[in-house]
Amino acid sequence: MEKTVLITGASRGIGRSMALQLARSGYQVVVNGTQQKLIDTVIEEIRMAGGKAFGYCASVADPEAVTAMVEAMVERYGGIDVLIHNAGNLMDSKCLLMSDEQWRSVLDVHLNGAFYCIQRVLPYMTQRGGDILLMTSTAGLQGSVGQVNYSAAKAGILGMVWTLAEELKRYFIRVNAVAPAALTDMTRPVMEHLWQKCALRNEPYPEFWQVGNADDVALFVVSLLVQPDQELTGEIFGINGSKVTRWQKPVPVSTMYGTEAFFTSWNNRKEGQ
Repeated sequence: MEKTVLITGASRGIGRSMALQLARSGYQVVVNGTQQKLIDTVIEEIRMAGGKAFGYCASVADPEAVTAMVEAMVERYGGIDVLIHNAGNLMDSKCLLMSDEQWRSVLDVHLNGAFYCIQRVLPYMTQRGGDILLMTSTAGLQGSVGQVNYSAAKAGILGMVWTLAEELKRYFIRVNAVAPAALTDMTRPVMEHLWQKCALRNEPYPEFWQVGNADDVALFVVSLLVQPDQELTGEIFGINGSKVTRWQKPVPVSTMYGTEAFFTSWNNRKEGQ
């Protein structure tokens, strides 16, 4: 039986690459985006290569639109096997200067959008199992100056993964996340700014930003989804080119009994640096 995948934010970048790769692998693909023209282009590429796809133009920040999208998908394909929440946006600013709209918009798309999509597909996925794959970022794992909204949203994704992986095991639904490092439309402005900055200062380009491309991420996702191990859930994978990093949950560094003992130990540690 053919499997069906819904990919949000699939009209360009990593989402587009995943849509094309999964279609080549035999999936029926639902291409979501907010620009119909871009959606149609991806669908045409898939169909020209012999794949099956249809598009749905909707903002994942709109819960009613997400409900309608999932219902349309189920009506067309009869169910859903894989949800990939890839939709994203950036509205960078230092916290002191960030507007309420910049904060809300990024949280709405990345985090609220993830919840709306997951909550709407679950009634269908619990019937036959499947995979939920969310996109996070090193910004959510380590923080990123000037991106408090984006970092908060991507850190929230981690909590979703760890919680839902346990919550949905009994339904044979795996929940994982990918933190991609790739040159895309969204990352290009940041990287170009950094290239120019390094060139002006005659400094080497940081190794962290020497990244792969969207196809590298898509190929990893295809490989991840075909793994049969039901215990492969609750994981966070960093993808940079052919390099795969497995991130662990935070663990306690130490346990101190009593406030005074803790701060005595803390101050001694700092003095010893």
